Amino acid sequence: MALIKYISGITLTVLLLTGGSCTKLTEEPYDRIISSNFLQTRDDIIRDFLRAFEHSYWSIQGGSTFMLQENSSDECMTPNREGDWFDGGQYQRVHYHTWTPNDGFTSDAWNAFYQGINLANNSLEDLEAIDDPAKFSFTQAEIEGLIAELKVLRAWLMLRAFDFYRNIVIVTKVKGQTQGNPQSPPQETFDFIESELKNAIPRLRTADEMGSSFIGRWTKAGAAALLVRLYLNAKVYIGVDKFAECAAVCQDIIDGKYGHHALETRWDAPFDYNNATSKETIFGFPGSFGLTHWQYDGGMYWWMLPYEAPRYFGFNDWGTANPKYALQPGRDVDSVEYPFELGKPFIKFQRYPDDYRLAKYKNLGNSKREGMFLYGYLPYTNTNGDPDTVRGNKGPYPLFIRDQVGWFRDTKPGTPLADKESNMNHADHNSGVFPVKYPYYPSDDDNKIASAYAEIRLAEIYYSLAECKYRAGDKPGAAVLLNAVRARNYPPGSPSLYNPDGSELTDQEMLDEWGREFLVEGRRRTDLIRWGKFSSGRWWDKEPDADNHTEIFPIGQNVLNVSRQLKQNPGY
Repeated sequence: MALIKYISGITLTVLLLTGGSCTKLTEEPYDRIISSNFLQTRDDIIRDFLRAFEHSYWSIQGGSTFMLQENSSDECMTPNREGDWFDGGQYQRVHYHTWTPNDGFTSDAWNAFYQGINLANNSLEDLEAIDDPAKFSFTQAEIEGLIAELKVLRAWLMLRAFDFYRNIVIVTKVKGQTQGNPQSPPQETFDFIESELKNAIPRLRTADEMGSSFIGRWTKAGAAALLVRLYLNAKVYIGVDKFAECAAVCQDIIDGKYGHHALETRWDAPFDYNNATSKETIFGFPGSFGLTHWQYDGGMYWWMLPYEAPRYFGFNDWGTANPKYALQPGRDVDSVEYPFELGKPFIKFQRYPDDYRLAKYKNLGNSKREGMFLYGYLPYTNTNGDPDTVRGNKGPYPLFIRDQVGWFRDTKPGTPLADKESNMNHADHNSGVFPVKYPYYPSDDDNKIASAYAEIRLAEIYYSLAECKYRAGDKPGAAVLLNAVRARNYPPGSPSLYNPDGSELTDQEMLDEWGREFLVEGRRRTDLIRWGKFSSGRWWDKEPDADNHTEIFPIGQNVLNVSRQLKQNPGY
């Protein structure tokens, strides 16, 4: 049976296998479970291998990781909507970069990463202890391949922890351990991740070799793509420029050295219900309505919608949504564009007005949709067969969703507002455009909530190589790469494509284009830091930080209380 079939169906029962059980009522005590008595069949090996994958999928939105990447940036916001989502001001502290180690999310993210790392380590120790793979109907090469995948999964989790906290702990063993390791300096962590990825690549298969089962599996291209992320941000991580190394790996991936991948010709295809078969996906997690679908759950995209948005979608069997996230505004309450360069994500799309993505999201039937944003009125037909409009929970008035923040309430569009206040503590349910990256097909559509989650897309490799070329002074080369992806966003012959000479490309345009292509994909903070804008930049309701210590998060006090040998990050 293909291993992929287990990933979506993994359950708490599988996780509980780490606790073990006994089928003989003997009085012989056991103080630990090892591979010799835990792993009995081929399916045991598969379940053991997959334990860390489900947690890792969850960690994309769980542990506040998505929130911290997006809300600390110039892209998303969780404002106080007349009492909703104030939550003790924690989201305002993220927005203003005034977090402290006592904020629970600073511990939550650390724990999310290290729970995954420890699960991977536990399974690695089990698999590495197998001395007779044939006993389980495996070959030695197959076991080594599973080990390589787990090491890449661990490297992916460690790279994310490295990006968040920088001064982290390298953990490779959990069984029998009673004390943790000290933190490693950034260079040591960088070298460890790089070595793990390079050593794993020869033992991994390509997506071509895996066929339809590659989604959710680490391939040669997936491991190489993590090297791209490591090298692209090396100047931030260790103070050493590795753009040349990044460019070389990008070119190898694009050239097919690590397997064949290809860009989709439609902007929405990488996120659609059948994206598990997309050649653009380099690494992702499978999803389905009846099993696992973490990106659709609370804490991520399901909470990036107005309360009654499911009615607009024709989705009537999954409850209401909750507007935790929306895009930061580009205009004040008088519809005047803000003067700062950063932020204003919806306006950045509007600068290329023939962009297909700018259309209001609409389900077209037969598992098709158009547009990527919710704005204006959102009409639907109610259960009585009458026309109705999406509303919030603060009054009976229809919502008119706009690229502004304020107390609009039942004010009709175009009507001047006396109250000019616009900030994180002064928003209502009309405030902020909502992006819809993954489709929400109606309840009667067989493919509702069926999209796999694309964690790494080939488009990222094109953009990373374009950035490397831009930084090396090759603007024409950068423009060609960016346009190779951007062409699908516009009609044929569109004037929105960059000039072949790259003359339109500037630092700000490069950063804006990263924001457009990877909007709400959980990477904006990292991109802002790499371009030197995270702590020094200004955007809606956000002034520059006093210094750059906020570019890494504090280690949460709850973590420090458990691990006394850990030292707090500078500035906290």
